[in-house]
Amino acid sequence: MDAIVKIFRANKGYARMSELKNAHIHTRNIARAVNEGTIEKVKPGLYKLVNYPWDEHGGFADVCNSNKKAVICLLSAADYHQLTTFNPSEIYVAVPNNTDKFILQYPPIKVYYFGDNYYEPGIETLETKSGTVRMYNKEKTIGDLFRYMNKLGEDIAVESLKEYLKNRKGRNISKLLEYSEICGVKKKIEPMAKALLA
Repeated sequence: MDAIVKIFRANKGYARMSELKNAHIHTRNIARAVNEGTIEKVKPGLYKLVNYPWDEHGGFADVCNSNKKAVICLLSAADYHQLTTFNPSEIYVAVPNNTDKFILQYPPIKVYYFGDNYYEPGIETLETKSGTVRMYNKEKTIGDLFRYMNKLGEDIAVESLKEYLKNRKGRNISKLLEYSEICGVKKKIEPMAKALLA
């Protein structure tokens, strides 16, 4: 069991089946480690060490580790950036349109398929204690919330904009308008931002 734990610790708490097999760990021992609760399955072929010093963003790292194109978006990104008081029960994640169906056993996810012109801009890479997380920046997150306002609610989109504008040091109006243009919602955001700043 020590040999298994060592591999996971070397990989920031994660390991793929292929890595374990390359280290000559028998599938029988992997199954035993799962049954004993030492490791748990994130998705077929990907495992995580249960007793690892995960931080509160462990779920984000799970999602980003299980799909290299996954980007934390919308309500989850807004919650992380402290743009909303809403605490989502699922992790909102974006992948490119042509991605195969993305399913995870845990944590629960809500997947959005973005076209390339919406998927690429605004991705930031965050280093957390739980591992690398890809997430949209604040400005892109607000643009996306306005883009999906009919599905997610106007109140959350407006709240995120208000919270963003409150932070004088952290806000960047030209960057906000640039991303609202990319998201096709500049006509909604610009007059609202002007009114809130007046």
